[in-house]
Amino acid sequence: MRIRTAVMADLAAVTAVEAACFPEAEAAKEQDFFERLKVYPNHFWLLEDEGGNLISFVNGLVTDEPSLQDEMYSDASFHNEQGAWQMIFGVNTLPRYRRRGCAEKLLRRCIETARSEGRKGVVLTCKAELAHYYAKFGFVSEGVSESTHG
Repeated sequence: MRIRTAVMADLAAVTAVEAACFPEAEAAKEQDFFERLKVYPNHFWLLEDEGGNLISFVNGLVTDEPSLQDEMYSDASFHNEQGAWQMIFGVNTLPRYRRRGCAEKLLRRCIETARSEGRKGVVLTCKAELAHYYAKFGFVSEGVSESTHG
């Protein structure tokens, strides 16, 4: 398996993986990913299988805002490459590849990259039942989010 950052040619694959991972009402749409890939493709970490097929990805913008706001999901202009905080919008792994460490590899790469770029930290929202999973990477619960995303 190989980790790399995204390019615009990954748009269809990223959109398809997102659709396979989230209910339609929660999944980001192709236009959302198009805007994100135009502005911050280097903040998409993709995991491919041996055949070069996308099986998992993590993405999010960088900002000086310490809290993840719902508006950030659909407005790439919040991105500031020099920002202090790496936001994570989604941790996506195709169902048949789950429980194999795919998301862990990508989260560790994202955290490592944020650290090497001098960020203050990495921020995400998640469903309550996943909080324990993210805690093993050092994420700390700040309580119940007002987000509609997690």
